[in-house]
Amino acid sequence: MVLQMLEGAAFQQMVLLGSKHLTNNAQMIDALNVFPVPDGDTGTNMNLSMTSGANEVKDIQPTNVVEVADALAKGLLMGARGNSGVILSQLFRGFAQGINGKDKLTTTDFANALTSGVNTAYKAVIKPVEGTILTVAKDTAKKAEQLAEEEKDFIPFMEGVLEAAQTSLASTPDLLPVLKEVGVVDSGGQGLVVIYEGFLASLKGEVLPESSASSVDMDDMVNAEHHKLAQDYMSTEDIEFGYCTEFMVKFEEDKLKEHPYDEEVFRKELSELGDSLLVVSDDELVKVHVHAEHPGEALNLGQRFGSFINIKVENMREQHTSILGEHTKKLPKKQPKQKQTYGIVSVAMGDGIKQLLENLGANVVLQGGQTMNPSTQDIAEAIKQANAEKVLILPNNKNIVMAAEQAASLSDADVEVVPTKTIPQGMSALLAFQPDASLEANKEAMTEASGMVKTGQVTYAVRDTQIDGMTIENGNFMGLADGKIKATAQDKLTVAKQLLAELTTEDDEIITILQGEEGSDEELAELESFLEKEYPDIEVEVHQGNQPIYSFIFAIE
Repeated sequence: MVLQMLEGAAFQQMVLLGSKHLTNNAQMIDALNVFPVPDGDTGTNMNLSMTSGANEVKDIQPTNVVEVADALAKGLLMGARGNSGVILSQLFRGFAQGINGKDKLTTTDFANALTSGVNTAYKAVIKPVEGTILTVAKDTAKKAEQLAEEEKDFIPFMEGVLEAAQTSLASTPDLLPVLKEVGVVDSGGQGLVVIYEGFLASLKGEVLPESSASSVDMDDMVNAEHHKLAQDYMSTEDIEFGYCTEFMVKFEEDKLKEHPYDEEVFRKELSELGDSLLVVSDDELVKVHVHAEHPGEALNLGQRFGSFINIKVENMREQHTSILGEHTKKLPKKQPKQKQTYGIVSVAMGDGIKQLLENLGANVVLQGGQTMNPSTQDIAEAIKQANAEKVLILPNNKNIVMAAEQAASLSDADVEVVPTKTIPQGMSALLAFQPDASLEANKEAMTEASGMVKTGQVTYAVRDTQIDGMTIENGNFMGLADGKIKATAQDKLTVAKQLLAELTTEDDEIITILQGEEGSDEELAELESFLEKEYPDIEVEVHQGNQPIYSFIFAIE
């Protein structure tokens, strides 16, 4: 088959299969994260971003390519999460702009649109880093322009495009030394290759294999599902399936003889009971997450295959009511509050940190952070909720800064982003805010203040690796000093003490400790005793941050 003109319907199918293939490989892409910390969410972010774009695309009946490209760009723009998701949105935003209103595309048109996407994405990144998704996109677009001069048939053209992307991806460790040190290719670049694989398969009418279910981390997927729900600005009454139901079943031979296990059949049965369905199984057990209205029916289906290891059922309507601050009884609708001069939007993880940021002056605090980056649309909604003429955004995470800047550019308000990359930086920035100062002056002062604090984080390794001359074992604790791994050991408090010793100097005056959700009073007492002995002149403040992932977060000034 010779295909010299790409029509809207064909491009629509390319986008949908590219998105599906990315979904199937998101966990593999997550695993390429350089640091072995539990925040390898490039695949998750790209998947959620691309899915948002695909959802816009699937509902249209295209008469030309422009309609598909514009829908994809719109969905990606609002659904973009994390740096990788924002860059992906910019690549396809530029692609849509590069089509120039054409109803159908030649290979030359497609190549030019790829180049337009690269130019747009590079402009969106203040300091582009080579050896990343940007490099893969740039190399691929350049090769596509060369191919299009000779190849007018889309299938061999797209084969060449994919080959160029794969070649560029393989070279990323040569451009970014940390990739070579750890022995991986760039995760964002891998995500783009996966999308192009879907594009080519769609043109050829091929079916791509799904990723192995046994390699999927159910916890990460559940976090993503819950994050999407928590960030939906729906009313509690709109929740169709009210119970978040999770369980794990250990297979038993006698039950399997009577009810043989078939994952696809089981998934289909569960899908009739609710939504947000995740099913992961291996030879020994099956794990299930589903939002259902009648959780007992889901449990009954699972129990046919063996015995429960654990069960968790939560009433999401009650949770959502709590999140939104609604009352269980109907109250008169409140009049909108008067628009304020200033509003501050901040991102936090953990109820304790959320309350702390609010006490320091943040008007709207979005729940988010590692593994659960808020989307552009989430941040845009938070800007509206701040209801102010001038708004400052504190992302408090390096992977949220770009989405915040994208949301700021879409707002009608006067919005500036203070590029805070950690919770301590956000706290320090809030303390520097002056309500009588101009927006620009506040951004400058808050940015300067955020750079004066040192951040320490204690977390755990999710795989074995060697990085920065350190050997790190899966499950061990790690101490990060302003993002760099400085300590690792099996014992949490050993790592915490080593990290504090690394960060603290005689010139420091105060150490703030934010304890994680699984911490104990005994651990805090031991840390405080250590600091009192080693640094008697430094004031120590302790807060229950209740943050996930990080056992301790230290702010040192």
